[in-house]
Amino acid sequence: MLAIEILGLEKTYKVGFWRKRPKPALRPLHLQVEEGEIFGFLGPNGAGKTTTLKLLMGLVFPSAGSARFLGKAWTDPTVKAQTGFLPEQPYFYDYLTAHELLEYYGQLSGVPAKQRKQRIEQILQQVGLHDVQGVQLRKFSKGMLQRVGIGQAILHDPKLVFFDEPMSGLDPIGRREVRDLMDQLKQEGKTVFFSTHILSDAEALCDRVAIIHKGELRGLGAIEDLTSTVRGKVEVIWQGTQMPPSIKALGAECHVAADTVRVIIDENQQDAVIDALRRERLRLISLTPVRTSLETYFVEKLRHAETTAATTV
Repeated sequence: MLAIEILGLEKTYKVGFWRKRPKPALRPLHLQVEEGEIFGFLGPNGAGKTTTLKLLMGLVFPSAGSARFLGKAWTDPTVKAQTGFLPEQPYFYDYLTAHELLEYYGQLSGVPAKQRKQRIEQILQQVGLHDVQGVQLRKFSKGMLQRVGIGQAILHDPKLVFFDEPMSGLDPIGRREVRDLMDQLKQEGKTVFFSTHILSDAEALCDRVAIIHKGELRGLGAIEDLTSTVRGKVEVIWQGTQMPPSIKALGAECHVAADTVRVIIDENQQDAVIDALRRERLRLISLTPVRTSLETYFVEKLRHAETTAATTV
């Protein structure tokens, strides 16, 4: 079953003071997200990611198009009750504690009073804030605020969860914590749709991704498919700190770190490198084909879009 169907969703703003002119923020977008997957919505700043999420959440009205959640119209109140949302820059009242904030959102989202206390305790434990539930939010770090934000988004146990740039501004530990939480939501059977421009997080988390640029969809597919292309090169790693002259003569890209050497060579040169390592009695650690990264795919799509736009002007 499809969790999300975006059917030609479009948004155009009027800009200018006197003679207003149309400015497209999102061109007709057609997208499908399967139930139970983590779906990444990728793009540079200003690409239209936040606009899309605001449209899906009903915070702004579309110029055209519609969407369906869980097989029903996106405006259906029963669907709204199954949706959780964390905006890019959430604002919470500083002098509330984490427990008080979730109590407030529990009432707003219709969590029954008899279940609310137990549910809040469960969520605080899940997002790692149980020990600081009585601390005012003004004393929280950025990562802790993101976690309490995720807590309010999943408090009512929704089937669909939308996050807008959930890792933005976090340090590596905070990003890892948020990634773990999102992976946990997937294990619970929830569908997670999140926007980001941090490609390493998307590559680590997502089942599928879509790339948007200047309001237009530029790429779509499963991570394994997008990064499966072999570039005709192999990475060879061996133990030691020396680079045999015969390998250096091949013009290999070389990097020495601690007691290992890593080189990237054309695949037709790998036999020569292995023979050289045998002669020098150096221990081979790994030999791996170099595959296209998500970052490479992303950059290529954006460059192609820019080139196409330049030729049509």
